[in-house]
Amino acid sequence: MTGTFADHSGDSPAWTPIAEEAFTAARVLHPKEKLPRPVRRRIMTVANQKGGVGKTTSTVNLAAALALHGLKVLVIDLDPQGNASTALGIEHRSGTPSVYEILIGEISLLDAVKTSDQSPNLLCVPATIDLAGAEIELVSMVARESRLKEALTEQALNELGVDYVFIDCPPSLGLLTVNALVAAQEVLIPIQCEYYALEGLGQLLNNIELVRAHLNPSLSLTTILLTMYDGRTKLADQVAEEVRSHFGEVVLRTIIPRSVKVSEAPGFGQTVLAYDPGSRGSMSYLDAARELAERGARENR
Repeated sequence: MTGTFADHSGDSPAWTPIAEEAFTAARVLHPKEKLPRPVRRRIMTVANQKGGVGKTTSTVNLAAALALHGLKVLVIDLDPQGNASTALGIEHRSGTPSVYEILIGEISLLDAVKTSDQSPNLLCVPATIDLAGAEIELVSMVARESRLKEALTEQALNELGVDYVFIDCPPSLGLLTVNALVAAQEVLIPIQCEYYALEGLGQLLNNIELVRAHLNPSLSLTTILLTMYDGRTKLADQVAEEVRSHFGEVVLRTIIPRSVKVSEAPGFGQTVLAYDPGSRGSMSYLDAARELAERGARENR
């Protein structure tokens, strides 16, 4: 962290850890840097059927980091638990206009979008508990796999003016996740740096291939984010090395460390960038968001 403050040292007294963290927090919340806009709007499904891998945490914090740096971002909460809605401070009690009503065709996307109190650039379509029964209801519907795609019209997204759309999936490979894969252009997979990290990943990759073959030929796995890294263990380094050797440049250089602050933030209805902007977790998600933005500005995908 000391490198961050090199320009401010001069002949002034040494910075204390508290002062450094305060300065970092100010830079996070009031950044001078604007991240580049993507060549084209990016619609990304964040998926992993394993629970507890940092999927929702990564969705909301990447979205918040991009929004704080001048990009407009929409998060679609497709998990009945509504954790992404909670972290963004969005009301999601039963009866709130939500993604459930969008999927069953009762309302349009614009009817359900809310703005997070953490940034005017950060939008969210909340999930309510009503979504828990949606998988059963969708089974009998026409074009059941593409209900979300039909709602994400170019006209609606242009009206919102969003640069990025993140779709947060439930930890399963059911119809909700299939809807997310059909609606997206890209898949982002968070993988925790822990034992059994790659277990079950083959099934997810097979599903992505099936969706690409039959429902959405433009879908591709473009991003893998390593999460929950604990530098004290050799295992974390081994997992990171294995993932990088298998997936190559798809894996972001930035690794998200295991962090108490990252875990605490949703309990306060906040992303970690709002809850503790000077923390290691916050800075890591900023770095990951910068990588995403730089890739999006290069159209090599």
